[in-house]
Amino acid sequence: MTLRVAVQMDPIETININGDSSFALMLAAQARGHRVYHYDVNALTLDANDRLTAVAHPVTVQRVAGDHFTKGDPVRLDLGRDIDVVLMRQDPPFHMGYITATHLLERIEHETLVVNNPASVRNAPEKLFVMNFPQLMPPTLITRDKAEIEAFRAQHGDVVMKPLYGNGGAAVFKLSARDPNFGSLYDLFAVTFREPWVIQKFLPKVVEGDKRIILIFISIYTVSNDT
Repeated sequence: MTLRVAVQMDPIETININGDSSFALMLAAQARGHRVYHYDVNALTLDANDRLTAVAHPVTVQRVAGDHFTKGDPVRLDLGRDIDVVLMRQDPPFHMGYITATHLLERIEHETLVVNNPASVRNAPEKLFVMNFPQLMPPTLITRDKAEIEAFRAQHGDVVMKPLYGNGGAAVFKLSARDPNFGSLYDLFAVTFREPWVIQKFLPKVVEGDKRIILIFISIYTVSNDT
């Protein structure tokens, strides 16, 4: 069965094809014969008839650096009627624009499979959700309290400090146990971010790179017409 897959993601022109999981999903969909479209979250429109549309481009992708995609002519798609699957893949930051996109995609859930479920995306921000699995991660603190961070550093030595809703390695800092820059960095974070921050024990093996496992769970509900 050929599916029409719309990928809501950041500009495809600027992605790193060696590390972008959305690109890997597009390659896999294409290899299975599915039709793939790309659109930016800013292309979403909800009209007066409660129809959610997006101006999208049909795309063909290949793992060739500098020549990794070909775009077709733009087309306005009704995401509830013209598309079988929407992959919500744009990167954070997790701001109100991101939240609004989840509300918009909820409008088509009864017509189109949206992955991940928009409500679940809102309710499971990744750096908070992962706190449910402390045995699988380094010691971690979620706070903006300076005394708590200093106590954590005293206990664990070298730490990593990063925004709670950041992505792509942006604003991630390593602090040594006696780093003299901590006070200045704390002040910078305090005026830049309204939310708590993530403080983690530094793991030296991070320099060896990472591996990612992508799990896609699909719930199938049977609706009975019995009265």
